[in-house]
Amino acid sequence: MKIKNIYDTIISDENIYRAYLNARKSKRYRKDVLVFTRNLEYNLISIQDELVNEIIDFPKYKEFYIYEPKCRLILAQSFREVIKQWAFYQVLSPLFNSMYINDSYACIKGKGQIAAVKRLHYWLRLVNKNYYNAVKKGVEPSPQDKWYYLKMDFSKYFYRVDHEVMMKIIRKKIKDEKVIRWLESRIKSPDMPFGLPAGKRPEDVDPSERLYDKGMPVGALISQMLANVYNNEIDQYAKRTLGIKYYIRYQDDIVVLSNDKKQIKEWHRLLEKFANEEMKMELNDKTCIRPVGQGIEFCGFRLWGTHVKIRKSTALKMKRNLKGVMKHYSEGKITLDHANQVVSSYLGLLKHSDSYALRTEIFGDYERGIEGWFVLKRKSDE
Repeated sequence: MKIKNIYDTIISDENIYRAYLNARKSKRYRKDVLVFTRNLEYNLISIQDELVNEIIDFPKYKEFYIYEPKCRLILAQSFREVIKQWAFYQVLSPLFNSMYINDSYACIKGKGQIAAVKRLHYWLRLVNKNYYNAVKKGVEPSPQDKWYYLKMDFSKYFYRVDHEVMMKIIRKKIKDEKVIRWLESRIKSPDMPFGLPAGKRPEDVDPSERLYDKGMPVGALISQMLANVYNNEIDQYAKRTLGIKYYIRYQDDIVVLSNDKKQIKEWHRLLEKFANEEMKMELNDKTCIRPVGQGIEFCGFRLWGTHVKIRKSTALKMKRNLKGVMKHYSEGKITLDHANQVVSSYLGLLKHSDSYALRTEIFGDYERGIEGWFVLKRKSDE
């Protein structure tokens, strides 16, 4: 499938306005959004004129670091830039999505973290069925019933994407030169290097050491979409060329299942070779092959064929954040509604795992009269 003649759709009045509505979600009262909205018609026409006349600009980014779960260099864009990116994203993303394999997850509607966990857990139950039946009967499981997993993870993924490889992939899929030129301006920038040298962490690299021919801006909407386009290459190779049945990817995390240890080692060799030679990417030292009975860490959970647990690091982060919520609420820094939103998000996460003990420790079990340690109380009420 080739994407053709879509630039006019992207720059249409309806699409530009829809991009504005999407860009302002959850930030309507932010200062820059309010300023933009005051002169909404003029500003939207101005953006549209820039795109109609193909005025290629290179966005200016505001840099900052976040440290959860690990240090990341985030590049924030202006509200005008966010609108432009939404205009391209909401047209291109559905077209790209139709090209992906069924078991590609992340940044795709209906295929988020929980969907990926459920899919992998379904496979683990399926492949472990004979093994557990044999154990229940006291029979030695056959070698074919002993399954292994390969877990692969790209090293510093967003900072190591190769620009020439990315543009080659885009040109293979898109036959609209205007779209290609605009996307290239968001991948390459003569003013702003996005890449890191191999093996380097964001916090260890001086801005003067960053690379111009590698990387994409972390935090940009277009980067999220193009990450899937880039990784689709290894997905297609795994499924179409190698014929791997149990293959799943969430962002840059890949899991493969097999009951043949020699086969899974060969797949590992070939997938790593493809990543190195075709994608110009390196795997990190987390890559491993282990029995599925040891549990698979994936998307913040640890999965077995019989149950799913919250990963220890995820549980610790949750506890720290909830203690922060208690403290901030006690000091009057956040509202009850905000605190309840945080609690609801964690309860929603916990319900997808076997976490009765953890839930009871934090929130208690009121039906059984068990009290947890999470209590929202103002200092003024003490």
